[in-house]
Amino acid sequence: MRKVSLLLETPLSESFRGRDFLSLHDYTTEELFHIMRLASSLKAQRNIPLLEGKTLGMIFAKSSTRTRVSFEVGMFQLGGYALFLNQQDIQLGRGETIADTARVLSRYLDGIMIRTFAHEDVEELARYSTIPVINGLTDLLHPCQALADYLTVYERFGKLEGLKLAFIGDGNNVAHSLMFGAAKFGVDFVIACPEGYEPDLGVLAKAREDAEKTGASIDIVREPKEAVHNAQVLYTDVWASMGQEEEQKERQKAFCGYQINQELLDVAAADAIVLHCLPAHRGEEITDEVMEGPHSAIFDEAENRLHVQKAIMALIMKGERK
Repeated sequence: MRKVSLLLETPLSESFRGRDFLSLHDYTTEELFHIMRLASSLKAQRNIPLLEGKTLGMIFAKSSTRTRVSFEVGMFQLGGYALFLNQQDIQLGRGETIADTARVLSRYLDGIMIRTFAHEDVEELARYSTIPVINGLTDLLHPCQALADYLTVYERFGKLEGLKLAFIGDGNNVAHSLMFGAAKFGVDFVIACPEGYEPDLGVLAKAREDAEKTGASIDIVREPKEAVHNAQVLYTDVWASMGQEEEQKERQKAFCGYQINQELLDVAAADAIVLHCLPAHRGEEITDEVMEGPHSAIFDEAENRLHVQKAIMALIMKGERK
């Protein structure tokens, strides 16, 4: 408890009060490391009532396992309360504006987590809210997941700077947030993807701008073996994310050959770890052999969602409003 208290009493911690957590791009390298240090301390001592009496509203437009359970359990362990709000069960699902929803919920709650489709909706929610807003996932970004990923990598290697992370698959929201994180932490990031499935150009430009400050590289290649050569971290995600179900067959054809399997793993560094944000479609983007093998850190990574999100909530919800 003492270590947690000391981390929360620093001037750096004070800078988090009332802030939104929408993108890793919005935070400095020092701030992101601070979140991970607090997450590690909270992992060692889970039940600390840092947010006693606080309430988090959780808006879900997309179904969820890890996001819902980790935020709900996290708030309980911090002494607070998490309120599940299915978008179709509140007036937002019947045409109430995001701005009105934000202003009303700000009168009732101490923080909002939202998991939805359009990133612009989260930005609008944050703009009109007077309480912190956490991006639980959008079609553009998945910052909580990426920070949990980098905590997992740090736990395994004791550092981040100078490592190489290879992402195999679609240039999606997870890839985008991993790119932002790589740029902040000095990790060399390379994505292997088919033509037409590259990361968003705007995200790519911002990530490369951040990477200039840390010496990281952000690259796009076509061949998975080229991407994973000497990489310490191999990462993949489903080929069709939520909302892309109609493209499933087309994507299966496009991503044939973009699978993390033992043959691909053999090209990576000898001590490489394999990550996947889950849920996994075993036999498609990753094999059972690799997922259950000695290089897999996938379930450590899933657990770290809980600890990272607790740290984020403790930092931005403990104190004054925006």
